[in-house]
Amino acid sequence: MRLTHIKLAGFKSFVDPTHIALPGQLVGVVGPNGCGKSNVIDAVRWVLGESSAKHLRGETMQDVIFNGSGERKPVNRASVELVFDNSLGKAAGAWTNYAEISIKRVLERQGESSYYINNIAVRRRDVADIFLGTGLGARAYAIIEQGMISRIVDAKPEELRVFLEEAAGVSKYRERRKETENRLEDARENLLRVEDIRRELGLQITRLEEQAVAAERYRTLEAEIRRSQCLLWSIRRRDAGNLRVRLAGEIGQTATDLERTTAELREVESGLETSRSAHYAAGDAVHSAQGLLYEANAEFARIEQQLQFQRASRNRAESRRRELDDQISRDSTRMDDVRSELQNTEADLEAAVAIAEQSAEQARDAQDAMPETETAFRNARVELDRVRQAITQAQRDREVAIARRDQTDRLLSQLRMRRERLEGELQSIAAPDEAEIERLLQEKEALAEEIQGLQERQSALQARIPQLESAYRTAAQGVESARGRLASLEARRHALVALQQQVGSSEQMAAWLGQHGLSDMPRLWEKVRVEAGWEDAVEAVLRERLNALALVDPARLSDWFGSAPPGKLAVYRPEPAAAGQDAAPAPAGCRALTAVVTCQEPGVESALREWLTGVWAAESAQQAMAAAASLPPGEMVVSREGHMFTAHSMGFHAPDSEIHGLLERKQEIEALEREIPGVENELALQRDTQTDAEAELKEARAELDRIRQRVSSLSQSRHEADLAHMRAAQLAGRARERRSQIEGELAEIAQEQAREHEIRSETDRDIEMSGDASDGLSQELESAEERFHAAEAGLSTARDRTMSAERQWQEAQFEVRGLEARQGELKRGLTGLGDALTRARAALEEVLGELERTDEGPLESELGVALDVKQQREAALARCRDALSEAERDLRGLDERRNGLERQLEPMRTRLGDLRLKEQEARLAEENFAAQLAEARADEAELAPLMEKPPRPNALQAEITRLQEELTGLGAVNLAALDELQKTTERKGFLDAQSADLNEAVATLEDAIRRIDRETRERLKGTFDEVNKNLGEMFPQLFGGGEAKLVMTGEEILDSGVQIIARPPGKKNASIHLLSGGEKALTAVSLVFSLFRLNPAPFCLLDEVDAPLDDSNTSRFCQLVRKMSDQTQFIFISHNKITMELAEQLVGVTMPELGVSRVVAVDIEEALKMREEQAA
Repeated sequence: MRLTHIKLAGFKSFVDPTHIALPGQLVGVVGPNGCGKSNVIDAVRWVLGESSAKHLRGETMQDVIFNGSGERKPVNRASVELVFDNSLGKAAGAWTNYAEISIKRVLERQGESSYYINNIAVRRRDVADIFLGTGLGARAYAIIEQGMISRIVDAKPEELRVFLEEAAGVSKYRERRKETENRLEDARENLLRVEDIRRELGLQITRLEEQAVAAERYRTLEAEIRRSQCLLWSIRRRDAGNLRVRLAGEIGQTATDLERTTAELREVESGLETSRSAHYAAGDAVHSAQGLLYEANAEFARIEQQLQFQRASRNRAESRRRELDDQISRDSTRMDDVRSELQNTEADLEAAVAIAEQSAEQARDAQDAMPETETAFRNARVELDRVRQAITQAQRDREVAIARRDQTDRLLSQLRMRRERLEGELQSIAAPDEAEIERLLQEKEALAEEIQGLQERQSALQARIPQLESAYRTAAQGVESARGRLASLEARRHALVALQQQVGSSEQMAAWLGQHGLSDMPRLWEKVRVEAGWEDAVEAVLRERLNALALVDPARLSDWFGSAPPGKLAVYRPEPAAAGQDAAPAPAGCRALTAVVTCQEPGVESALREWLTGVWAAESAQQAMAAAASLPPGEMVVSREGHMFTAHSMGFHAPDSEIHGLLERKQEIEALEREIPGVENELALQRDTQTDAEAELKEARAELDRIRQRVSSLSQSRHEADLAHMRAAQLAGRARERRSQIEGELAEIAQEQAREHEIRSETDRDIEMSGDASDGLSQELESAEERFHAAEAGLSTARDRTMSAERQWQEAQFEVRGLEARQGELKRGLTGLGDALTRARAALEEVLGELERTDEGPLESELGVALDVKQQREAALARCRDALSEAERDLRGLDERRNGLERQLEPMRTRLGDLRLKEQEARLAEENFAAQLAEARADEAELAPLMEKPPRPNALQAEITRLQEELTGLGAVNLAALDELQKTTERKGFLDAQSADLNEAVATLEDAIRRIDRETRERLKGTFDEVNKNLGEMFPQLFGGGEAKLVMTGEEILDSGVQIIARPPGKKNASIHLLSGGEKALTAVSLVFSLFRLNPAPFCLLDEVDAPLDDSNTSRFCQLVRKMSDQTQFIFISHNKITMELAEQLVGVTMPELGVSRVVAVDIEEALKMREEQAA
């Protein structure tokens, strides 16, 4: 991937759209100081994901947007685009197949930052993923800005290791390890939750097994009752069926006589029209009942969802209540134990106090006898002591004098050694590193500034997220509203289309049309459009002709005479209208009815003209009646309502035909079909708005999480910087204090040496005088010792008695104090348990209050009501459908019943009615018992053997009553215990399997982490060795000799840092921090180029890296860059003429307008070619 173009607009000083072409491998960026050259480096770093304003030489991220100049206004948007040549397909991930990749970042002044790859919006992480393991990134070693050389050299070992990891390409391993650790933590948490649930289920299974026994007996009795009840119903159903069959035979015989008058069907057409009206009314009732059922289903689902949520909340509260009950029980038991122990301790304490008082009395008696003995002993000891003291004093004076002499000699020796040590320490104390202290202070302040900026951004995001959440909720409400409207419109359209399809589509007519190949032919009403408001008028005039079919071949009519349609059917020939006579003038206030009907097909238009000629339309019935008075024969006037008037007659229109509403429904369907796409578009727009709002909300939350993590990391770094600065300042202060302290101690040592020499002369005189005094006291000592030994023996006997009494008293006292301490400890424990019990009971009351507040009764009542309404409406819909079916049956059998009733005598009609009533009663009874059997889901095969010799119904009813009484005697029974036991057992089995799976997953993930660590360790070790080898080769090339190497600061390569050990030619091994600026720069370049040789980055940016180098070092640097440009594209900023000569292309950056940078490109080869041509 080679960088071919950089496009900037509004970024820092590049306010105008600027295009920098980079066709070569060596591109130099030149220009005067302050013209904006380094902004090009900042632009590349910014696009690659840099989020720290400090590393972009700003205070906030808004500083990258052009902020205005003397002649220019600020802009609101900054964008930078990098274009890469990926013809070799080295890009990572899904972008491998793209020959050219464009990466773009846009920042609005409102703070919104966006990333794009090939104009597709992506995350910052997607941009970073493309360059993982390539050495490219916001903080990677391939972008070396001003000051970065010193930062590389001064970097901590842990920071330097990052460059090694990037070169080794283990960044993706660390990402994988982090993801695996997160998954491992989730698996362990899930395993803990599963184990808790398994323990709870084990207790629950034990309890349910006891309840299942009672439930089994209950179900056995219930099954016996059900079997007996079903047998009773089956017997009664059979009796009712036998009666119905007998009555049905009599009714059939009577109905046979009535069927002879079916030929008079045409005479009762008015009755048939009435039946058809009932049929239409039943159809409308079905439609209405179905709509009500939809509403009831929606309400039932809503209440059921609320009830499920409330039950979940109640279950959590119940679990907390059980925990508090257990805690209260444990604390209560513990309090009882403590109270019992306290009572025992108090009894022991009373006994110990009594023993102590007795021992104290004995000790006092012994002590009263001691004074006389002690007086005699003291007198003897005083005399002995006096003699001994005199002797001892004489000896002590001599020994003291000798010791003082020896001490003086030792002190003089110590003072001499101490003076030498302090003088050496004074010379070794180094001056404080004030520059290092200042650097640490600046680092601490910089971290504080960055944290403050991030915290401001965090506050802004925290204030913005509620707004985004509100926008998301508003969008979601819009989606739901549009979805509801669309569903309502679709339901209405489907219902209307279903009604349209039912028009004239009886089973007999459908079969007849299919037989003659006419099923798919459109009807007349599908091809015409009627002016709004005139639908009833057109329906009243055309009637069944609205359902007419086009007949292209009139010869087919002869085929129909043998098998006429089973109902009314109109046909027309679709022939173009012939030129006719001029239309007659319309009556006053009227117009031709054909004016309200339009049609696009000429054949249909000719049929309509034939049918509607002479029919005039009036706005109202009054106008129609007035206009009809002057009509010629054969013409009529129809009002909007469909009332028809001729000169001598009138007919009122009523919606009694199956085609009523046909045209109005057609227009409503067309209107709905026009409205539905608009609502669908609105729904799509609302969904897009919701998606955008959700994405924006997720991005804001993700950014807030990133900022929080960054603030936490920076806070830790700031804390470490504070500690480092504090340690450095303390070390400097201690060094100054120690120097001053040593100087003071040296002065004191000189004074002490003078005093000690005077003391030694005095001690020599004291030794000689004390030797003479000790010789005369020896005989006096022997007499005093004899008197002392006699008094000592008497005192020893008295003391033994006293000590024995005192020891018994002390032991009693120790026992009393131990019991008192235990008594206090038990009282404090009792108080603590009481407080804990009070808190647990308060928490239990709070949980019980929550359980009372989450009463499911109201919602269950509402759910029951909703279920009743749903069932009622389902029943109503079934009744309406039954009524519709019944109306259809009545319509087919009406002629037979009517003709039979008219032709038969009144007694026969009465008998037929009585028979039908009895038969209906028997049928209803049979249906009722059958419904009860169906509702009970009775097994007919099981009942069949019992029905062969059935018991008497009364005896069977008595048995049912007995079983019910026994069932009632069982009391409250958990009927769901069996099902709950089975479900709980199945769930525990599932959880056992899940626990095993989780344990296996934990083992797999731990093995994956170990494998990742092993692979990472191997890659890092190999990379470390390879980079060390490259560094050993690169360093002598740049320095003209010397050596350098990398060393690990620890034993574990995954954790330890990396240090650079460098030895330029002619110098000893030393810390890299002691090198000069130029040597540091060359060392850092050696390291970077060593990394490049191992893992060549697509391109490298160098910002005035050659600034601290002299000409010879610059030449060696340029030779190495030219050599490495075979694999890596170099873009460098320089003021050095030697480095400029290296460039194949120069990009000049100028600032002709204050604060605004411009670019001037120069191709070196082209310039040299032009110069040669001019010279020729």
